Amino acid sequence: MNRSIVGRHFELTEPIKEYINGAIDGLEKYNLEIISATVIISGDVKNGKKGFSVEFIVNLKGKHTVVITQKDKDVYAAIDLAAERVKKNLRRHSDKIKNHKHISLKELGSEAEAVSEQISNGEADPEIVPMDLELHKPMDFDEVIELLKSQTSQQFHVFNDHEGVMRVIYKRADGKFGLY
Repeated sequence: MNRSIVGRHFELTEPIKEYINGAIDGLEKYNLEIISATVIISGDVKNGKKGFSVEFIVNLKGKHTVVITQKDKDVYAAIDLAAERVKKNLRRHSDKIKNHKHISLKELGSEAEAVSEQISNGEADPEIVPMDLELHKPMDFDEVIELLKSQTSQQFHVFNDHEGVMRVIYKRADGKFGLY
């Protein structure tokens, strides 16, 4: 990991550099691939009052960058607050990565049996045939129910309801009908 500590309008002392390096070392516990960490400390004087601004810029693998800016009267307090905010952000990013699970077809159970059969038969890429929608007249609810009752191969139909909204009705495995 590349480290860079910069002081703007502020003279960096060795204890401050060591303190910042310790804060940067604490970022490695999240097991994220940190490419670089840059800390910029600025001395601010407003209305005769002296304050400090600390900015952490952490670049992660995968084009993810964390930028945190913290202002305080004390430079060590500003560093602590900024480091905690960076840690919180990295922890959230790490949790997102860990909680992102890939589910196999076996884990989906009976719902995915038809898909797994198609894949095992070599039908991984289903053929999509475009339809001319002008050939089909809009159906109402009763017509769709009768069509679904009469056909066993057709699983769902799209129809317009009374309010002009497109709806989908489908036949469930238990013989009942579902409506979206």
